[in-house]
Amino acid sequence: MTEPDLGRGVLHPDRAASLIRVDRREPAPGPARFVEFYWVVRWDCRGRPPYEQKVLSHPHVHLVFEEPRALVYGVDRTLFVRRLEGAGHVLGVKFRPGAFRPFAGRPVSALADRSLPAADFFGAQADRMNEEVLRTPADPDRLAALADAFLTPRLPEPDPAADRAAAVVDRITSSPGPHRVDEVAAEFGIGVRQLQRLFAEYVGASPKWVLRRARLHEAARRADSGADIDWAALAADLGYADQAHLTRDFTAATGTPPARYAQRDGASEH
Repeated sequence: MTEPDLGRGVLHPDRAASLIRVDRREPAPGPARFVEFYWVVRWDCRGRPPYEQKVLSHPHVHLVFEEPRALVYGVDRTLFVRRLEGAGHVLGVKFRPGAFRPFAGRPVSALADRSLPAADFFGAQADRMNEEVLRTPADPDRLAALADAFLTPRLPEPDPAADRAAAVVDRITSSPGPHRVDEVAAEFGIGVRQLQRLFAEYVGASPKWVLRRARLHEAARRADSGADIDWAALAADLGYADQAHLTRDFTAATGTPPARYAQRDGASEH
């Protein structure tokens, strides 16, 4: 079975695809220095019970225009759960790793596991933009154009350290990627402590967390593929000491052991 294209980290995407549609759009050249992409989520749960979508988040900061007001979401190091009811849409801005630091004006680690009013960073215009997004039909191209128009006059000066943080995160999340923090530091010619400080300032999560989350994303992707999985072999491929280590890590992050998660007829996410 082909995995619905809801994005890496979305748990049980096959279930979510019947209720949720995700569209991505590229930013204009100016915002593209800071923004990976815009995303529009539409859902229709009318006539159904509320749906809880679980997501293993990425090392990115998001600006989200939604009910009741626009919020900035720092890196969520736990399991992000979004409860969906009725029908609606949201517009999100996925910043490149490290790229929100110039907007924040403080270490991005201060935003971790938090959601804050977007007006704290972008002023009252963020709330007016939010009203416009919510009354605009959920057309991804139109909403992306609104996001470009909102961000372009507010872009800060580029920060080379943010670009370096993004490059390190990209290397960690590439496949195959390194398995240990010291390997990452050596590859980029910096010390482990320096790498940790860079991530605290610009990414909002430690290098160890980003490595671990990348491994869990891959484990979840394999589990959602519907193929038979040799869990011991997968644990070795992902750099775990053994299958038990993978099982503990996956269970702690998702609340479900990987073998049970992979069962297509498992418990509902409602």
